[in-house]
Amino acid sequence: MTHTTEMVRQPVHRSHPLRKAIAYTAAYTALLLFGFVVIFPFLVMVFTSLKEPADTFSYPPRLLPREAVTVEVPGFDKPLPLYTVEVDGVQRQMALAVTTVRVGVFAPPDNLAATVTVPLDEVTPTRGADGQAMAVVDGQPQPLFDVSVNGGTVPMVRLSQTALGRFVDPENPQVTALANVRLSPPVTRITWHPENYRQVLELNGMGRALINTTLVTLMVVIGQLTTSVLGGYAFARLRFPGRDTLFLLYLGTIMIPFVVLIMPLYQLMVLIGWTDRLASLIIPWVFTAYGTFLMRQFFLTIPREIEEAALIDGSSRLQILTRIFIPAATPALATLATFTFLYAWNSFFWPLVIINTGNTDNHVLTLALNVLRGRAADSPNLVLAGAAISVLPPMVLFVLAQRFFIESATSSAVKG
Repeated sequence: MTHTTEMVRQPVHRSHPLRKAIAYTAAYTALLLFGFVVIFPFLVMVFTSLKEPADTFSYPPRLLPREAVTVEVPGFDKPLPLYTVEVDGVQRQMALAVTTVRVGVFAPPDNLAATVTVPLDEVTPTRGADGQAMAVVDGQPQPLFDVSVNGGTVPMVRLSQTALGRFVDPENPQVTALANVRLSPPVTRITWHPENYRQVLELNGMGRALINTTLVTLMVVIGQLTTSVLGGYAFARLRFPGRDTLFLLYLGTIMIPFVVLIMPLYQLMVLIGWTDRLASLIIPWVFTAYGTFLMRQFFLTIPREIEEAALIDGSSRLQILTRIFIPAATPALATLATFTFLYAWNSFFWPLVIINTGNTDNHVLTLALNVLRGRAADSPNLVLAGAAISVLPPMVLFVLAQRFFIESATSSAVKG
């Protein structure tokens, strides 16, 4: 019985690693798929910002930036673009010498299926006794033209006319071919145009807007960290009358929508004289109930015995805060700094209200991008280059601060 039982269990035991490998493979495949879907718009933005203006409108759309390949051809004073042209059933790379050549489709009157395509300037009317010779085709008289075919001249009627491009062999310009330029795919190569970013920074004061945004964001982050640490420590460790009631009132301001505060805040800025100035983008936002609440909750988790021991050793409240509480609150501070950075960096509505559109010296990135969207509407590569400039710094910060997010979440879970 024992031997039989082991034989029955053996296949189950061997198949377990296989099932586990299949489950992991399926999970990672799904994650990679969703990750690609999430990151694809960002890739489109970055690659388009490195394209030429003409490449952004190419059809079908291409992800990687490309440019047309040109070649020097003897007898031409400038490089000619290369195209893939079908010549006698063979695909060849030929240079476009003339963009528009008026051509006609001709055929003998007695064999309309034997058509030839010839430039109109290479045919002449067929002369008859009374002027241009005529032929009857489908019951209708049609003029005849002398068309050169295989070294001879054949009278033919013109069935239609159109415009084609004249292509030449780069190695032998005497070899030519006529083809539709729009239907002939150009020869391209992968290229990059990082100069788009320099052009955007020089356009409409985008460089000044980047400096203003960096200054405003750093000042707001530093201000919120300072006020949140001081307020959080006071509400967590200091005892004074009405502390809890004051904290509840302060915390309740989070529930007030920003749209309700716009008018009184704007009137206050007008009264102080801070309209159209960077100070109006900094001072009102250095106080945050959310940051104070976050730091208070974190400070409450620090054992009170550590603080009492420091007081017995003669440390002041400021020393306890700077030497014990702040180093212990590094994950919470990093989380608050990241959230504050993202909010201040991407702020648009309040700068739009308080900063004049014509005052480009005090513009931040969001306002400059709004202006750039109108000025460079015909150059999506420049618009997306500006968007990349505004997106990359927060992304880099988030990647660098990801470790602190994990530490903050892990410590909160353990202490909870």
